[in-house]
Amino acid sequence: MTSTHPRSAFESVDLLKAYRQVRAHSMALAAPLSAEDHCIQSMPDASPTKWHLAHTTWFFEAVLLDHHAEGYQAMDRRFHYLFNSYYEALGPRHPRPQRGLLTRPSLDEVLAYRRHVDAAVETLLSSADSQALGRIEPVLTLGLNHEQQHQELLLTDILHAFSCNPLLPAYRAPSAPALRLAGAPPSLAWLEHPGGMAAIGHDGEGFAFDNEGPRHAVLLQPFAISDRLVTCGEFAQFIADGGYEQARWWLSDGWAAVQSNGWRHPSYWLPPDDPRLALSGHHGTAGWHVFGLEGVRPMQADAPVAQLSFYEAAAYAEWAGARLPTEAEWEVAATTLPGFCQAEGAVWQWTRSSYDPYPGFRPLPGVAAEYNGKFMVGQLVLRGGSVATPVGHARPTYRNFFPPAARWQFSGLRLAKDL
Repeated sequence: MTSTHPRSAFESVDLLKAYRQVRAHSMALAAPLSAEDHCIQSMPDASPTKWHLAHTTWFFEAVLLDHHAEGYQAMDRRFHYLFNSYYEALGPRHPRPQRGLLTRPSLDEVLAYRRHVDAAVETLLSSADSQALGRIEPVLTLGLNHEQQHQELLLTDILHAFSCNPLLPAYRAPSAPALRLAGAPPSLAWLEHPGGMAAIGHDGEGFAFDNEGPRHAVLLQPFAISDRLVTCGEFAQFIADGGYEQARWWLSDGWAAVQSNGWRHPSYWLPPDDPRLALSGHHGTAGWHVFGLEGVRPMQADAPVAQLSFYEAAAYAEWAGARLPTEAEWEVAATTLPGFCQAEGAVWQWTRSSYDPYPGFRPLPGVAAEYNGKFMVGQLVLRGGSVATPVGHARPTYRNFFPPAARWQFSGLRLAKDL
């Protein structure tokens, strides 16, 4: 998070507007869901919608109001135990794998909790002078970006929950496919970079998470990167060629995951003989189908492939005679090479880079020090942004990260190779 200067009264109005917009968007995302949908937790890595709504509220309470709003009275201090995620400095918490057991507090109580905190934040912003706003703004901005992260998780988590339902219900009504290449995708083109010294990382202007900086120099070898993402049709060729049946394409851990989990295709793909097709109203249809936010739909061959683990992305790249880009290659290409398409808005893109601190990395001060740094081990970086990423939330320096076996996110790939 970058430092900011004290805010004027006019900018206080802007902060209040931004706060209302982000908070309202979370409620809009939850609106299509039933009370039962709000409570479900389909796996330990996912969280119930109700928990997301409560946790993002807890963040504003615990990190902003408790430290900056004199005389603030919590609605229920027990919520600090229920809705803390991983902040050791803020006390013990309910176990993550058991969030789906929290049928109480009710959804109505969680929504009342949101209204209680919203009222307190609005009062704080409306009454703070310029010096106070200078202290408040970085914390508020972090909270808003934190909630936007959970807005994406809300969608990916409920989609995973719906994928466990034999009826494969749709989160929303179908609409015209967005962010797709029209018709047959053009032949993949290679964008070449001569290598040499380059700079990556956030430059300090505007908001960024602490893991995006500091900006620093990297030495790149000459490389080429694909102008677009790998499509479903192209990945289907990998499947048809026995890609999931030949160990030679896979990293050792990836091949073990294929064998132990029975992976034969991307998560949420349905072959023609899948019995759930009949239950979802697609009985007797041929070809692959894909389950998504709009329910079960015929596979669009030109759409970017999604719901891939790092292992699957790396195996496809090996099969295609290429590799995954490093995060430095991705960022430099996205910001300097003309013709670089689908940088964001389709799928997060796996890179070959471990999620490590940049040279000179320092975590945020105070409680927020736990935000990113302590997760910098055993994970891989993804770049870009997906269909579930809130508009305006992504940027070229954004470093998303997940374990290599994670495949319930909107995650895909683009190819790279050495020159």
